[in-house]
Parts: sequence; structure tokens; C-alpha cells
Amino acid sequence: MLSAVDHVQLAAPPGSEERLRAYYTHVLGMTEVPKPPVLAARGGCWFEAGPVRLHLGVEEDFRPARKAHPGLRVTGIEAYARRLSDRGAQVVWDDDLPGHRRFYSEDPVGNRIEFLEEHSPQPPA
Repeated sequence: MLSAVDHVQLAAPPGSEERLRAYYTHVLGMTEVPKPPVLAARGGCWFEAGPVRLHLGVEEDFRPARKAHPGLRVTGIEAYARRLSDRGAQVVWDDDLPGHRRFYSEDPVGNRIEFLEEHSPQPPA
């Protein structure tokens, strides 16, 4: 039986690791974790924050994921959106998911990422 998602892998072009490291560590606040040596030889990099794990793998004929994307839950979404914006990342709010505040951003190679936080609807006045 399935019990959890271990990680999400996104693709990246060859030679983009430094830009990815800057974004995922300094902008998103994740920690880079070492890849096993046999996998490190392939390029790319891995990041995590608590139970969230993202792997960026090198793909020779890379095209960014514009529709497919990871959806990452956050706490304090307004402050987190400011963090991204203050560090130069685009923040595009979307109010179409009932019961949630959410926005989209892109990593430096164009992969779409969704950030969302559940919220309770305001009681009627």
C-alpha cells in the first residue's frame, strides 16, 4: 500500500545547478542534501525542508514544467510570499481553490511551483 510521497523530481537543463542552489536554498529556504556518489555523477541536486523533498535532475532536452507542478503546503503564506518576492522571485496569486490561499512561482529554469495554505472561510457578518 502507498504510505507517502517520498519526493518530487523536476527536470533542469545541464549546468543549471548553481542557479537552482541559489533559488531552492536562499529563496525557498530549503537545505541541499548530498546525492549518493553514483547519482551525483549525473548532475542535478536534491533539497529538503522538513518532510518536503525535491530532486532536480538534469535532462539534456529540458523543457520546463509549465502545467505539471509540485504543490507545497506552507504556513504563514503571506509572509512566505513576501520572502520570495523580496528575493526576486515572481509571485502570482490565485484565488480559485476554495478554502485555500495560494500562489504560483517559477524556479530559475522555469518550472512551475504552487504554494498553498488552508484557511477557514470568514463567517458571514
